[in-house]
Amino acid sequence: MARGKGTKVNRQQLAEVFGISLPTVDAWRRAGCPYVVKGGSGKEWAFDTADVAEWREQRARDEAAGNEVQDEAALRKRKLIADTKIVELEALAKMGELAPVVDMERALTRVMAEMQSKLRGAFVSRCVSQLLGEQDERKFKAVLLAEVDSTLEVLAGMDVTGGDEAADGGDDDA
Repeated sequence: MARGKGTKVNRQQLAEVFGISLPTVDAWRRAGCPYVVKGGSGKEWAFDTADVAEWREQRARDEAAGNEVQDEAALRKRKLIADTKIVELEALAKMGELAPVVDMERALTRVMAEMQSKLRGAFVSRCVSQLLGEQDERKFKAVLLAEVDSTLEVLAGMDVTGGDEAADGGDDDA
């Protein structure tokens, strides 16, 4: 940064130099605009115009490059939101209403492996043995629906949260 190479000005003068309003000066200050003297308790803010100009140019470069430019208040708000989400997730986990993604992936893999095993193995074998030589469409539908229901009942009763061992993914092609 230029560090003091410009003119020292107060808030009003800074607004005039940059052609902005006093609320804009305050917004810049909250967004990280450099100052020489912090105002308050009867003390006036003091700014170096070169430092402020360089700060504005850097923000413009960051914005043009796609870098996120946020003021301090926006960053505090984001942190508060993130902290709140963490607390909410921790509460859900304590209530048993939140499962880690790895556990969900493992459970889904077990279900899919079991579905493949049941559908490609016993399901097919039982249907073939019951329908061999059958020509009645109603019988076909009844047998297939009964076997689908039976397979779904087995899958519904499956404990997908048990152990780390993989589900039996054997292929019982008969």
